[in-house]
Amino acid sequence: MNVEIENYIKENSPKTIRYNPKDEGTLIGLPYRYTVPCVSERFQEMYYWDTYFTNVGLLAVGNIELAKNNVDNMLYLIKKFGFMPNGNRTYYLNRSQPPFLSQMVREIFAATGDKAWLRMAYSILKKEYTFWQEKRVLFNGLNGYTGYDIEPDNIDRIVEYGLSRMGYKPEKLTNEIKQDVYLAISSFCESGWDCNSRFLEKTHEFNPVCLNSLLYGVEENMYYFSSILENGEEEIWEARAEERKTKMQVLWKEDEGIFKDYNPYTKEFSNYASAAVFYPSFTGLATKEQAQSTLKVLSRFELKYGISAGEKNPAWNCQWDYPNIWAPIQYIVYNALINYGYFEDSKRVADKYVKLIEKNFAKTGNLWEKYNGNTAGNVNAEYQAPKMLGWTAGVYVYFCKELGL
Repeated sequence: MNVEIENYIKENSPKTIRYNPKDEGTLIGLPYRYTVPCVSERFQEMYYWDTYFTNVGLLAVGNIELAKNNVDNMLYLIKKFGFMPNGNRTYYLNRSQPPFLSQMVREIFAATGDKAWLRMAYSILKKEYTFWQEKRVLFNGLNGYTGYDIEPDNIDRIVEYGLSRMGYKPEKLTNEIKQDVYLAISSFCESGWDCNSRFLEKTHEFNPVCLNSLLYGVEENMYYFSSILENGEEEIWEARAEERKTKMQVLWKEDEGIFKDYNPYTKEFSNYASAAVFYPSFTGLATKEQAQSTLKVLSRFELKYGISAGEKNPAWNCQWDYPNIWAPIQYIVYNALINYGYFEDSKRVADKYVKLIEKNFAKTGNLWEKYNGNTAGNVNAEYQAPKMLGWTAGVYVYFCKELGL
């Protein structure tokens, strides 16, 4: 590991830890210390999927206590609200984010072996699963990221904000388009990929590859937990996972040889391919043949400094599109390749990200939220990029450990 970056992380990590056991304005109190994505400026609360990748780094350096605190705070929020919000703010109570918590629990249990804690976590994870199955299911039985109910007083403000972030300029702003944009911006935020060209203004109508793959992972993790706890629910989770795997085949686009976001209302696939195609391999849903086929399209996303969020020439120019490099995508693709034995390719992905971080750090002296995969520069797409520590540091540290650096 680069010594200067290692020292930067050691110096700044304590500055990203917060503790507020009581509610303060819009901030929801949490019982344990927790991490926020960056030292200051934006994002001064605990976020859902961001924290997973921060935890990856914490566990890599042996900070089990703080990683477990993050998880325990999420379990607390689910117990309180019935789902894990986007973050611990009252204005985030209208949406969640990609469901990584069961994997976080699995990794904490691997580090502690605490079965009593796992039993408690298991019961709360069931509540989160119920949320996704009751509140985020489309008519075909697969899941989708969806927006909140229409609130007439907020439509114009949120539509204006959504159009600005998406870079979407319809010829005529009809009421139907306004409603779609209103729902789409919340759905984008729930997906974590806000904003992107995968779904256009119809985000809430899609079966996203990432979400359904992650929920398959939840079902597999719950099967594993059930077997450890010997609670007799293994067959339930096994059946759910198999049912999802079968239903997910509608997302397989045969002519491209990849899983792709699918709109069951129009029976059409997204016309934009993103690195989310690797999620089925990340959670083990893909068959060996499907994983091999997906590997063939890696070149559509692989740039000089890593894996782009999407392919070139998107319909919109959003921050989760080409040529932007995000830490979560590098981690997902790396482990997707590892799962199916593509070790040479996985090593190349990890090595590129490490070199990207080190090259940019040498110029800027900071870790950033996202980077340009062609130039290794930091990116100010959609908003001024804050100096980030969280998931960028987490994945960097994880890769350094994986590569023996």
